[in-house]
Amino acid sequence: MIDFTLSAFVTLLLVVDPVGLAPAFLAATGGMPDKTMPTIALRAPLIAASILVVIALIGNWLLRQLGIGIPAFQIAGGLLLFGVSYQMIFGDRPHREAREADKATSEHASDVAVFPLAIPMMAGPGAIATTLLLTGDAGYGPRLPIIIAVVLAVCLLCMLCFVSANMIARSLGRTGNAVLSRVLGMLLAAYSVQFVINGFAAVRASLP
Repeated sequence: MIDFTLSAFVTLLLVVDPVGLAPAFLAATGGMPDKTMPTIALRAPLIAASILVVIALIGNWLLRQLGIGIPAFQIAGGLLLFGVSYQMIFGDRPHREAREADKATSEHASDVAVFPLAIPMMAGPGAIATTLLLTGDAGYGPRLPIIIAVVLAVCLLCMLCFVSANMIARSLGRTGNAVLSRVLGMLLAAYSVQFVINGFAAVRASLP
């Protein structure tokens, strides 16, 4: 159980990357009154946590209704996570997210806590796929509360990073953000490949 908890926490943490979202938060809230920033820093993670918890609770049921097997989703989700890790290693994810947040703000998004911070930066395709993959492994047994606790813990870290965004951005700088993104990307790539291997192994075991 401890191994599962640690694995789930690290995987979701790598996908969401709370520290890497600090520049995106600053870009999304740029030009706003200082008194509104703490409110956004609290609301965005709460919204993202609500989305991911709902996914954890109904994800397996939804897959069954669509006729999608867990092994198929493990393979597809692993490939999707590998795409995220590829962008983290060879791309410019933190600065790209900051540019997307800045663009959304300039287009007068009605609430930046919802878009782009909660969706798609925290509760994006990668985080949703990861939550579904974890619940697929856990089922609805005693591990499900652990997944929900992991989701809440990661979103709490996002909240802390948003509150401390100015300090984090100054401490890491452009080079620090780039190095952190690539190191986390390598770890996420390994996890995503493991998901794909597990999916193929489950398919092979089900064959006559």
